Amino acid sequence: MVRALYTAYTGMINEQKRLDVISNNVANSATVGYKTEKPTSQQFKEELTYKIKDASGVYGKERIGHMSLGTKIGEIYTDYSQGSLLETGQTFDLAIEGKGFFQVSCNDGNGNTVTRYTRNGNFTMTNDGYVVDSEGNNLLGTNGVVRVPTDAKSISIDTDGSVFADNQMVNRVALTDFEDYDFLEHLGDVMYVPVQGATQIPTNAIINQGYTEQSNVNTVSQMVDLIATTRAYEGGQKMIQTVDNMLDKAVNSVGAVNG
Repeated sequence: MVRALYTAYTGMINEQKRLDVISNNVANSATVGYKTEKPTSQQFKEELTYKIKDASGVYGKERIGHMSLGTKIGEIYTDYSQGSLLETGQTFDLAIEGKGFFQVSCNDGNGNTVTRYTRNGNFTMTNDGYVVDSEGNNLLGTNGVVRVPTDAKSISIDTDGSVFADNQMVNRVALTDFEDYDFLEHLGDVMYVPVQGATQIPTNAIINQGYTEQSNVNTVSQMVDLIATTRAYEGGQKMIQTVDNMLDKAVNSVGAVNG
């Protein structure tokens, strides 16, 4: 019965982690470029159980089957499917249609300049003409950071990423893709970092100026999962209460009779 408490406990911890993932998805349902995360569950290794020194059968060990020791989160994976495009009409709002990522130049906190990857195309222009994201990181092009003349009367960005200021090409937004997204690690909600083993590949994606890619979170599906997760958590609670009552009777009632 004590093992039953442990099994119920691991199930509740598992559902709590699932709830955290769902809550984060719902919280970012309106975040530009956010990709849904989904958890999977797996069992702990099963144990073979025996009946030992039981007078009801042949003296000795008798196999009575396998017993699960509970569950745990197996993996939290990201759904990189395309989000819907929302027209904003803003000059520096860019949306990727297809597979690929924008490249932005960031500071890693140690004074080093590193490249990060994102689908969040909500960019703006600084007073110096640099195109930056909401955190001030520079958008990268094929010729370094993207910068446009501050006195340009018209700025346009073609589907291939070519940036024109007054009909003069000044840079091209750099897009890249990866062979296997399993080698990408989250950095915050919409930024990604390649880990060892990541392989960059070209992309045929196009850029839509004046649009942003919305998150691919299906809020209805997330709410259904939220209800199911809550019910499973409550089931674990009831299991613990039941086992606790059984232990109480075993200790107090049975113990009193034997006394």
